[in-house]
Amino acid sequence: MARGLNKVMIIGTLGRDPELRYTPSGRPVASFSVATSRTWTSSDGERREETEWFNVVAWGNLAEICKSHLNKSQQVYVEGRLQTRGWEDENGTRHYRTELVANEMILLGDRRTSHEYDDAADYDNEDYAF
Repeated sequence: MARGLNKVMIIGTLGRDPELRYTPSGRPVASFSVATSRTWTSSDGERREETEWFNVVAWGNLAEICKSHLNKSQQVYVEGRLQTRGWEDENGTRHYRTELVANEMILLGDRRTSHEYDDAADYDNEDYAF
């Protein structure tokens, strides 16, 4: 069987603080949104910008790290795979959602702006990878 590839890498800005939940078995799962923007010049010379939103899900230790270190408006690198899940609501309507399932996260920029960091001496201005 031929191998496939499902790998996604984004750099963007958090649209909201991560939300941490636990599965019935106790496994942590965090969800948050990341906005990426691209700019280009149209054929008539006009500058355009487009923003794409990604729903990100992190599991296990990475979920807990995301919850404790990420805040709305921070810049972040996220790497993982795309996964689409489906469910049926109470009216029997089928819904689908495509998510980036994260396996790596790197904080970008100055993390001292985060309210989570009380002791600025513990952190320098270099990227922080998880």
